[in-house]
Amino acid sequence: MIQDIYPHKLNNHFDPEVHAGNEDILLCITEGKILVQECRFEDNEIVFPRVKDVSEIVFPGVKDVNKVAFPKVKDGADSCMKSEGEKLRYLFSIDETKYFLLDTMLESGEIPAGYAYVDERSLRKEGIGPDDHLFAAITGKHLADWYRDTRFCGRCGHRMIHSKKERAMVCEACHYTAYPRIMPAVIVGVTNGDKLLITRYRTGFRYNALVAGFTEIGETMEETVQREVMEEAGVRVKNIRYYKSQPWGSANDILLGFYCDVDGDDRIYMDSEELKYAEWVHRKDIVLQPGEFSLTNEMMKRFKEGKEI
Repeated sequence: MIQDIYPHKLNNHFDPEVHAGNEDILLCITEGKILVQECRFEDNEIVFPRVKDVSEIVFPGVKDVNKVAFPKVKDGADSCMKSEGEKLRYLFSIDETKYFLLDTMLESGEIPAGYAYVDERSLRKEGIGPDDHLFAAITGKHLADWYRDTRFCGRCGHRMIHSKKERAMVCEACHYTAYPRIMPAVIVGVTNGDKLLITRYRTGFRYNALVAGFTEIGETMEETVQREVMEEAGVRVKNIRYYKSQPWGSANDILLGFYCDVDGDDRIYMDSEELKYAEWVHRKDIVLQPGEFSLTNEMMKRFKEGKEI
């Protein structure tokens, strides 16, 4: 799955004292597009720009970012962020490589030679790697979306600033605190003997999928499973069992996978507004998605191989 980057390891610990160096990676993200090296992208490889590639934009007049003397957080409210023009935001590291978000859109004349903005979805569709770079792109987009949407307080409308203690945005006026948006949703493998309920969406994603949906207020995840299967396929389920979870930064989700069995009548009453296909498919006939990134595909694959829980 997309988070399976072993032997590499993600470190998402919040640390306001981390500052950018010349060789650190920049994630330049705007409207779902990520800046990558164009020629390497054509060779199915994701290469991000380094801080040194755009240092003149972030640190005007500075040629060597490693020589910038940054103040400590304790020296003043949000001072370390202001010293970087509030354009760089430390996100996380993978192994020893630090990733920063460039919190501004580069104009055409500012884009480093050989780089171009590429739709994040195309990275997944084309199966471009390496795996740790793809995961970094997806996770970086998750945080970039949240920062973009949390510039102003949803309670009083005033400007939000970055917390110095945790990954959060704090209102300067009413002190309301907002945390990264992570929406829980379920992926459901409904079994009927040697058959699995396979769906396809009416619009957008065109490959085989499973019943899926977001949890509602006051629901347990198991109740979400029951409701979503009934809404999409019109069948009841039993023996609900948890399988695995997956962070899915593309849509700001945390996905929880469940298997369950059809309970009684297996006739399908498909929600034709959301789906264009919903059928019981024998395990040997299941056509998998082209990539190995999704929890959905892994669950279909395990059933196809007779390894479901």
